[in-house]
Amino acid sequence: MNFSLTSRTFIALGALLAFLSVGLGAFGAHAVKQSIPTDMLKIYQTAVEYQFFHALGIILTGLIYQFQPNRLIKSAGWLMFAGIIIFSGSLYILSLSGIRWLGAITPLGGTAFLLAWLILVYALIRPVK
Repeated sequence: MNFSLTSRTFIALGALLAFLSVGLGAFGAHAVKQSIPTDMLKIYQTAVEYQFFHALGIILTGLIYQFQPNRLIKSAGWLMFAGIIIFSGSLYILSLSGIRWLGAITPLGGTAFLLAWLILVYALIRPVK
């Protein structure tokens, strides 16, 4: 089976983000653990967990897109990617730098995650024309 460019893009992007989350998790467990307070380490771990789960979501989106290509599924994949950048990215920076105002933008990433999952559900249950 030949996968479409969009499917391959999402699957590869998700795999890369999963790889990075494993690496960042190991970095946090070994290097970061010694240098930041416990509350900041928990924030860092949250960033890693959400990145990993949504990396898998992006891979899943790529697989779904292969069999049901439409703009809604594509939008869901890009929203998951945006959520990782905004949600996890802001938490990584906050936990490592202590810049607290970054916590104000984190919910925007969470909203992107929620929208992505809702759009994916809608794309899969709506009547096909």
